[in-house]
Amino acid sequence: QVQLVESGGDSVQTGGSLRLSCVVSGNTDGTYCMGWFRQTPGKEREGVAAVYAGSKRSYADFVKARFTVTQDNAKNTLYLQMNSLEPEDTAVYYCALRKVCGAHWYAALQSRNYDYWGQGTQVTVSS
Repeated sequence: QVQLVESGGDSVQTGGSLRLSCVVSGNTDGTYCMGWFRQTPGKEREGVAAVYAGSKRSYADFVKARFTVTQDNAKNTLYLQMNSLEPEDTAVYYCALRKVCGAHWYAALQSRNYDYWGQGTQVTVSS
């Protein structure tokens, strides 16, 4: 069984920054890739940023170079550095893990391709 635990969510003002973390534990059976997703009430979960093909990164268009995803395999931790936050970024952010990394940037941002999920961490950006 694999467990994912997110942390780092908070309330900030427009233009602020946050760093989310996601720690992986349990039996991952070796190589895996991870991603960040977010969801607001009444909307589908959407991909934010992900690692694929080992070390490549994929970002949603709305990130606009404001966010950076990093995966530290030595620490079993995934990070999401979020800068220049906007009210539209308000959501519950989830990390996810998939055992098949794949080679396509688009697939890395699709929630249906992931096997395990964390419980989510709330990010609120006020104007």
